[in-house]
Amino acid sequence: MNPLGDNLLPLLVLAIGGAMAAGNLLALIRPPEAPKGDDDLAAAPLTRSLVYIVLGIAASIWAIASIMS
Repeated sequence: MNPLGDNLLPLLVLAIGGAMAAGNLLALIRPPEAPKGDDDLAAAPLTRSLVYIVLGIAASIWAIASIMS
């Protein structure tokens, strides 16, 4: 018996995947009002954000399927 629970890895993957998808989606929907420094971008890169959203959703689906089985 694991003291941290038997579903620890799927729960962590669900949390990270959900945060990755939600954070990048929100960065696309509502970019920052103004860059704070010289190295800051005005908006999130579209291709990279879409790839991260797809990866986050895939990880979340895998985690939910692992938890349900």
